[in-house]
Amino acid sequence: MVDAKDSLVLDTGTLTAEQVNLVMKHLPVDLTFVDEADEVRYYSATKDRIFARAPGVVGKRVQNCHPSQSLHVVNKILDEFKAGSKDVAEFWIKLGAQFVYIRYFAVRDGEGKYRGTLEVSQEVSGIRALEGERRLLDW
Repeated sequence: MVDAKDSLVLDTGTLTAEQVNLVMKHLPVDLTFVDEADEVRYYSATKDRIFARAPGVVGKRVQNCHPSQSLHVVNKILDEFKAGSKDVAEFWIKLGAQFVYIRYFAVRDGEGKYRGTLEVSQEVSGIRALEGERRLLDW
């Protein structure tokens, strides 16, 4: 039984901090959250993380975490999200044998105010190769 004082009450359920951390570590995607002040607040530590992150990145400005040649793109995304003119930016790249799908989402509160950006990266080679259907469990 979970003690109520240790619970995080969410819109659709209640989890402990440990459960939230476990869920984030087991998602088949990499997550990074940047707050409204452009500071990195969180990244998921999945076992097969595509883009390496170090604990020291938390609290740094996101602009300091990208190569200079892509800084204008990072700033364009953030500017458009903050202005409310865009909500999603998508990219896909080949990294050796991997095909990586990268999505950025504007995070807004209930009143539509910009609260940050969520980066979601996923290796999708296996998804791209799917054909037909699998309707039965086949381990």
